[in-house]
Amino acid sequence: MTELIDVPAGLRNVVVTTTELGDVRGREGFYHYRQYDAIDLARHKTFEDVWFLFLEGRLPEPEERVRFAKELAPLRVLPGELREILPLVARAGGRPIAGLRTALSVLAAARDLPPLWDAGPDRRKADAMLVCAVTPTILAALHRLRAGLEPLEPRADLGAAANWLYLVSGAEPAAEHARAIEQYLIATVDHGFNASTFTARVVASCGADVVSAVAAALGAFSGPLHGGAPDRALASLDAIGTPDRIDAWVRARISAGDRIMGFGHAVYRTQDPRSVLLREIATGLGGDLADFATTVERRVVEILAELKPGRELYANVEFYAGVVMELCGLPRALFTPTFAVSRVVGWCANVLEQAAGSKIIRPAARYVGPPAPQPVS
Repeated sequence: MTELIDVPAGLRNVVVTTTELGDVRGREGFYHYRQYDAIDLARHKTFEDVWFLFLEGRLPEPEERVRFAKELAPLRVLPGELREILPLVARAGGRPIAGLRTALSVLAAARDLPPLWDAGPDRRKADAMLVCAVTPTILAALHRLRAGLEPLEPRADLGAAANWLYLVSGAEPAAEHARAIEQYLIATVDHGFNASTFTARVVASCGADVVSAVAAALGAFSGPLHGGAPDRALASLDAIGTPDRIDAWVRARISAGDRIMGFGHAVYRTQDPRSVLLREIATGLGGDLADFATTVERRVVEILAELKPGRELYANVEFYAGVVMELCGLPRALFTPTFAVSRVVGWCANVLEQAAGSKIIRPAARYVGPPAPQPVS
């Protein structure tokens, strides 16, 4: 009989595989994509550069950057298979992430995407690029259809972030807004073996198609404890309202045992480097919301240190993500979808890496129910 190995709840700190895609060093407050500091990439590179890095293992040369952009442009256009169904999906209601899952599943069926097990590396990569490129177009189309507006065609002259803002609003974004969102997208492409990434790899290990893995990841991602928190963190700022209400509001939440959304992280024991970057972006954009957010952050950290000594709780990526997206004009219903626009690239990179192996992920559970076997009466 195979001996079972007990591991911590949530698989905390359990190494389940190896990866060349990146790592998170929680105690150092640092994470990287392949060989590069992720925050340095966000400060100095484009989203397409980082996308190329995840696919090819290196940053593109100038001519490769141009060629990659040309390759992506037609993939961003809404496929014909989805033009008829998206209005139906939009009328069904629900959250945008749920609509995206439906649309991608239809696309996979219409294109007959092969299982990863049956596809070669080139086909796997092509399917992954299609899924990543069309995801923002689908999400923006669903948003506009639900608002009674016609979906827009992506523009080949705009990069990923500017295209996303354009597809949502119908207006070419200000350069500072496009760059702010681009930096956010870069900073959130990948972040270790989080719940959605691990989910994608489990499905990929079964040999399923790319969309099946991404749809499963989206399911995990939709939870408020994972990708669904940026709008909730901003709602906390709304609830606080004014600086004089910070202490009473925070203390009441902690006394009630509630979680302060936007604070604390499963890995970081210092400041979340993504939050540091986004704070800089928010204060650079300026305005009352950015000023209020920094005031709230400072006081919440102080109160948490007082009431939960030794816990090392700081603002996480969701806290300032909502602030930055609000300042750039994105509606709150699209905060989590914007996160998905970037993270789908990381999921697909993990799917491709997992598909290169042949071992299915198959853990065990320790049975703790009534003694068995018992007679059936």
